[in-house]
Parts: sequence; structure tokens; C-alpha cells
Amino acid sequence: MKKDIFIDNNIAKNFANPMDPEYKKLLSWLKTHNLNKNTDAYLVASKKLLEEYISTSGQCNASTNICAIVAVLQSQGRLDTFTNNQIKQFCTTHYKKHVVKDMTCSDIDRNYHIPTVLLSERRYALSIDDAFIRDLLNFPGFTAVAAKRPENLNYT
Repeated sequence: MKKDIFIDNNIAKNFANPMDPEYKKLLSWLKTHNLNKNTDAYLVASKKLLEEYISTSGQCNASTNICAIVAVLQSQGRLDTFTNNQIKQFCTTHYKKHVVKDMTCSDIDRNYHIPTVLLSERRYALSIDDAFIRDLLNFPGFTAVAAKRPENLNYT
């Protein structure tokens, strides 16, 4: 199974100068490329998430900046992006009235980020947003894994 992960912008915007050893390990894992689909890291994204990355980190020159990481992953074929049509189809199929009524996350999380995670292979997410995590973990018919810290997510 592909080792893919969704990293919310509220986590990624702090990659430019990571002091925390756990984030350094996460970045090292993202950057390691062994040409092995079963062990290499893949970043899961949507156009909306990529826009968020650019709006918060696009001007940063650090090699650990999320935009720099995205560029490297894309050039290596390790950026899995879902189109707006794929996301819209997911929402049309799975967003029943009772599901949407129980959601507490933001519209962007509901309409883009949750479908992006649930369309991925592993359905792993790293975020500090309580409402996003709650809605993702409680989405009916899917099993997702989410954490606020890298060491709490068995991502490797």
C-alpha cells in the first residue's frame, strides 16, 4: 500500500524552520526517495490545499518550505492530487443530509479536505484542527486515521 498522507496547512505552514525533532523526522521521511512505491512518502492534496500552501508559504525560500517539498514530490511523481471533479463526485455520493448536518468543520474542510483524505489510499491526516479531525474520524462508511502530532501517527 502506498504510504500517503494529507498534511493540513495549519501543520505545513510551520515547516520552513522546524525546531521540533518530530517534525524534522516527518520532513526527512517526506524528502526520502528510494524509488519504491511501498516505502516512499506520497503527499495527498487537492487544488484547494495547494492554494493554501502557496498563500501561507509561497514566499519562503527555505528548502523545508511546504511549497518546495511539493515541487520535489511532484517532480518525483509522489504528489497525489485529486481533481475538483473527483472531489465533487465524492461529495455527491457520500454527503447525505444527515452526514452534513452533523459536521462541525469549516466549509473548506468539509468540501475539499475531508474528501481528499477519504479518497486517498491510507486515509491518514495530520492536522491541529479539532473539528476537522472529529468530522474526518466520524465520517460514516470510512475509516481514517488522524493526529495532531507526527509521533501520534504511524506514517512511515
